Amino acid sequence: MNDARPLEDSPCLDDALPVGPAVVPLGAGEPPLICFSHLRWDFVLQRPQHLIGRFADTRRVIFWEEAIPTGHHLPYLEFHAFAGTTVQSVRPRVPDRWSPEAQERALSALLDQMLGLTGIGNPVLLFYTPMLWPIARHVEAAAVVYDCMDELSAFRFAPPELVAREAELMQAADVVFTGGWSIWEAKRARHDNIHAFPSSVDAAHFAQARGTLAEPPEQARLPRPRLGYYGVIDERLDLDLIAKVAAARPDWQIVMVGPVVKIAPEDLPKAPNLHWMGQRDYVDLPAWLSGWDVALMPFAINEATRFISPTKTPEYLAGGRPVVSTPVRDVVRHYGDLAAVRIAGDAASFVAACAAALADAAAPGRWRDAADRMLSTHSWDATFRHMNRLVTEAADRHSRGPAVGDRFPAPGIRRGARGYDVTICGAGFAGAVLAERLAESSGQRVLVVDKRDHIAGNAYDHLDAAGVLVHRYGPHIFHTSSDDVVGYLSRFTRWRPYEHRVLAQVGDLRVPMPINRTTLNALYDQNLSSDAEAAAFLATLAEPVAEIRNSRDVVVNAVGTRLYETFFQGYTRKQWGLDPSQLDKSVTSRVPTRTSTDDRYFTDSFQAMPLDGYTRMFERMLDHPLIDLALGQDFHDLPAADRGPLTVYTGPIDAYFGHRFGPLPYRSLQFRHETHDKRRFQEVAVVNYPAEDVPWTRITEYKHLTGQVDPRTSITYEIPSAEGEPYYPIPRPENQALFKRYEALADAERNVIFAGRLGSYRYYNMDQVVGQALAIHRRLAERLPGLAATLAGE
Repeated sequence: MNDARPLEDSPCLDDALPVGPAVVPLGAGEPPLICFSHLRWDFVLQRPQHLIGRFADTRRVIFWEEAIPTGHHLPYLEFHAFAGTTVQSVRPRVPDRWSPEAQERALSALLDQMLGLTGIGNPVLLFYTPMLWPIARHVEAAAVVYDCMDELSAFRFAPPELVAREAELMQAADVVFTGGWSIWEAKRARHDNIHAFPSSVDAAHFAQARGTLAEPPEQARLPRPRLGYYGVIDERLDLDLIAKVAAARPDWQIVMVGPVVKIAPEDLPKAPNLHWMGQRDYVDLPAWLSGWDVALMPFAINEATRFISPTKTPEYLAGGRPVVSTPVRDVVRHYGDLAAVRIAGDAASFVAACAAALADAAAPGRWRDAADRMLSTHSWDATFRHMNRLVTEAADRHSRGPAVGDRFPAPGIRRGARGYDVTICGAGFAGAVLAERLAESSGQRVLVVDKRDHIAGNAYDHLDAAGVLVHRYGPHIFHTSSDDVVGYLSRFTRWRPYEHRVLAQVGDLRVPMPINRTTLNALYDQNLSSDAEAAAFLATLAEPVAEIRNSRDVVVNAVGTRLYETFFQGYTRKQWGLDPSQLDKSVTSRVPTRTSTDDRYFTDSFQAMPLDGYTRMFERMLDHPLIDLALGQDFHDLPAADRGPLTVYTGPIDAYFGHRFGPLPYRSLQFRHETHDKRRFQEVAVVNYPAEDVPWTRITEYKHLTGQVDPRTSITYEIPSAEGEPYYPIPRPENQALFKRYEALADAERNVIFAGRLGSYRYYNMDQVVGQALAIHRRLAERLPGLAATLAGE
């Protein structure tokens, strides 16, 4: 796709070096790397050269380029070596008379031939173009890497099959990199291990432009002021804008340095003050930059530039030059707030911005320091170190193969001379925390009983048949603002930072939930740009309710009937089996409405997931010589001899008393688990479905939560039900009154403690249950011998 000229026409041929024996860097223990690129190694020094050259410091690297047609009747390979690097460039030559299919088969055979001749086995395959994936898909690789530096499908003359090949490559890739944040945003829902690496800079190289360098003679003779650009000159440049700037200010000299690609020379605008200098070496760019007063980025705003993150921005700034750019998204996002960078969208404003930048050039103290601080974190070395770590992790993961499940070797009931001091019904958060505290802090012998065959309660996670870590009972997202809770649980787990985001399916749209400014703009076709504007707009929607008595009143009072019906009415009816007007106001009060663009579902100070999953955390918590487990055992059928003098009951409080006053109402859930042969099913972990005609309330994709990387993904449809295990106490006044009757019975049980969501008939988050259990343990100090002294030392 780039510079596909026959080599005999290429000016680089005279500079080619003899190819010596393959050189493997000293101390290299990493698998070899084969990079497949649409760019020639010696065309223009860009992202591939910066990164692949650094990979070559620690491993053998082959740089496989796009094929070049030849008049020869057989396909063959050319090997090229270059000064200053151990990277070897391979240029396949294929007969020009062969069909594309025959050429592709030949390239695949040539690749096998090269692997055999070089002795390379199990290499890392790194792709800059998806077009070369078919020739290498059969190779047994240590890892497959896709560095998507540009949206190639948007470029002029892009092959029509490129999009399909990229989809296939992304499915096969172990890790994907992108050349900027905009392209990452566009592709992040397509892969489970994708990372943005915007343009970096060799700051020391370009900082030479701040000193005294001899300018190229053809530039030195031009009068000042000079405004310049260097880089590939192709359809991404706004040639009309360049012509208009030159015409508007004939006293400015506009210097354009770089190779012209996919544009006929006669199509370049001409003017006495517009100078097309052609391709120049990377090493000479600081000298050109040193003679400019202002650096330009006159990109067209089109599909080809929608996702670019130009390396020129940091390079120009490192050279100490103020920059004027058109509003390329990633330039505006990362550099738009710097005084050194001015953004202009049309010719008149571009000329005005250049004039202002010329004034800036005369007083660099006003803007250079801030630019230098930003550049200090943008080195190619730092980018490579991060990339290399991810490649190494991908190769390690690839070599391990699919995850294999294992079970906690939980001790059963161990009957001995000493009986149990405490019997705990339930191995969820409340039961497990109390078991650990009672055993570890007070020396109590504890039996934990659970009718399920596993620990961790509803937080139980496990590897499914596909090897994907899933939550059997729906998603459990840990969040808290309690340092005590975090400190306690951190004894049993490390954490994976995770901020939960939820989208709601509204017709054909998916919008953030809770409602925020982005939601309002999408639903109402608005362009609200501040909190104040969003608040004022919401005020126009709100329908004041004189007396707020139920969940419907809460929402209508805040955001009006339309948003209530869109997001809350159907979802609540499905979730609770009741209309919001029949539910306590606390149900919808838990979901805020925001005027900002904050799309996090929770705002707690600590948001993370247990690194190895909830079950592993529970296993470590319960792995204690004084704790026994009776799994698959109904507490009510437990022999009296196995019960201790103290009972902790975390099951349904009404079940403990045999439903004496009738059953407490609960809402249950049914789960439909599926595995799909794709890396991503949806953009975020949870998508809500508020429409009443859709039976499920939400779909969860677990790999978002866990960070697991796997070619397949597992999801769960969550369907509310009136029948089944109790999950949610239904918040209605009559239900609370019934609970109070059971609570009176519980208060009379001197040696039974009721805890947890079911034991308290109250909706608790996980951290609240942990906090409750820790508080109960502290209160037990006076009831258990020796516990008070132990607590004093905690």
